[in-house]
Amino acid sequence: MNGFNTFNLSDEIKKALSGLRYKVPTEIQAKVIPVALKKKDIVGKSQTGSGKTAAFAIPICELVAWEENRPQALILTPTRELAAQVKDDVINIGRFKRIKATAIFGKQSYERQKLELKQKTHVVVGTPGRVLDHITKGTLHVDNLKFLVIDEADEMLNMGFIEQVEAIIKALPEDRVTMLFSATLPEDIENLSVQYMKSPTYIDVENVSKANINHFLIHTEEEDKLSLLKAITIVENPDSCIIFCRTQQGVDDLYRKLEKANYSCDKLHGSMVQEDRLAVMDDFKKGKFRYLVATDIAARGIDVEDISLVISFDVPQDNERYVHRIGRTGRAGKSGKAITFATAREENVVEEIEDYIGEEIRKIESPSNAEVARAKSAFVEKMNAQPRLKHDKAEQVNKDILKLYFNGGKKKKLRVVDFVGTIAKIPGITAEDIGIITIQENATYVDILNGKGQHVLAAMKHTTIKGKQLKVHIAR
Repeated sequence: MNGFNTFNLSDEIKKALSGLRYKVPTEIQAKVIPVALKKKDIVGKSQTGSGKTAAFAIPICELVAWEENRPQALILTPTRELAAQVKDDVINIGRFKRIKATAIFGKQSYERQKLELKQKTHVVVGTPGRVLDHITKGTLHVDNLKFLVIDEADEMLNMGFIEQVEAIIKALPEDRVTMLFSATLPEDIENLSVQYMKSPTYIDVENVSKANINHFLIHTEEEDKLSLLKAITIVENPDSCIIFCRTQQGVDDLYRKLEKANYSCDKLHGSMVQEDRLAVMDDFKKGKFRYLVATDIAARGIDVEDISLVISFDVPQDNERYVHRIGRTGRAGKSGKAITFATAREENVVEEIEDYIGEEIRKIESPSNAEVARAKSAFVEKMNAQPRLKHDKAEQVNKDILKLYFNGGKKKKLRVVDFVGTIAKIPGITAEDIGIITIQENATYVDILNGKGQHVLAAMKHTTIKGKQLKVHIAR
């Protein structure tokens, strides 16, 4: 923890970082955290895979006041998957400070989000459209907001969200800290920073991905792509791989063909039901299948450990997407490989990408029949083997936590202080052993920390809260 000790963080944050195995700050973390802790505006230019989320989540978790019930920080992300991931990161980093984070995005129950926002919430993470919707309807209160983070700002621009982002900014208190992060700084993003930020500190982190990623190009014809893909995957035989297609139809077609060929695979694109999208990402992160066939919604900010190979089945539509695709591999200091398939018609697009990244992409030949034949048995063996599930970085932080359910909430006039006051009086329990408390209309959920959940559960079966005896059991 020596690296993070220099930031003068609270014991609760340091305990969470230790559990999450954060040992040495990345370059972006080392530069952003001290400035953010001084509550100064920041424009951060940094490629994906640089540890950016923790760079803004650590100071936010450190600076928000637990006592305040209304949101103090708003984090805008371009995709729903990224919103869900950032919310989890904030909860894990703020775990021992009992920081409550909520994710709000489209294609998910508006009413459920409204109920969540009614409860004590410190940090809200969301996509611009749904955030603006909640602000307009008065269900997201922004009068106490102290921090605004605009994450992946260049993608907000590409996806046409910039007007919504501006409308959100105009609705927020002017006295706030604003942090903007972007892999590139096009003119519109520069204008945002000039117009809405107070003398921001510019932090530019060199492209970290180039050193760790070997990227290659194979020339092929459209009709030969599938056989080329099979040859590449047999020879490379990765544990975890993302295959990018340009369109949703392309994803569906390729997924069907790979499934038929007995690949351990699943698919991800924007027309899928939101719950399915999140479930697929969760399974991929856990290592339940090896190949994810996806559109570019999987290219932004999604953090999956140990992806050793990224394949662009179709050349991406723009330069930034190329950078973000290859940025799914070679993360956290590990090396990775990215291979792009290009047809003769796409020569000029490839040249534009090379100009943009400032280097030539090395051309290679497709594997020979002999290479494929030699590698085939090891590939088949791996396909038929049960995948080894990946270590969850939050496991250590969450392992001593038990979530308890009580059958009473707001309708019984119960408040957070009632639960804290009662539970903290149990012999051997202090307020430090009580985590996030979520009070709903007819139910309350309480996280008990430090391995003391069973002790609290046993005691609360015979203890009243505010004179009421509630049913209590482990939350499902």
